[in-house]
Amino acid sequence: MTIQYYATGRRKTSTARVFLRPGQGQVTINQRPMDQFFGIEALRMQVRHPLLVTETADKFDIVATTRGGGTTGQAGALRLGISRALVEYNAELRPQLKRAGLLTRDPRIKERKKYGLAGARKRFQFSKR
Repeated sequence: MTIQYYATGRRKTSTARVFLRPGQGQVTINQRPMDQFFGIEALRMQVRHPLLVTETADKFDIVATTRGGGTTGQAGALRLGISRALVEYNAELRPQLKRAGLLTRDPRIKERKKYGLAGARKRFQFSKR
């Protein structure tokens, strides 16, 4: 059996299950290479950020599955999952990741629609007559 470190990351309505395995730095998301999964370079950088901060980019292969939300939410969930898995691997990396703000779960989620309003906050057009 291979050594692996597991962690879960969440953002908005997205959830990511992340497995860190010793390797050369390949990132696979939902059985697809990261370059194929995320078309935008900014999202790929966001996913790689925890590895670059801790200088472990070429030490691990990442196998992840994501569900729910959109691409931005999934990238954020992966980033948190990778950060947590790195702490699982080595607790001494925690201060570095914490300083970079990578261990904080982004609590912002969609606000619910209220009755009598067009959306969460938008009102219907006011008519004087």
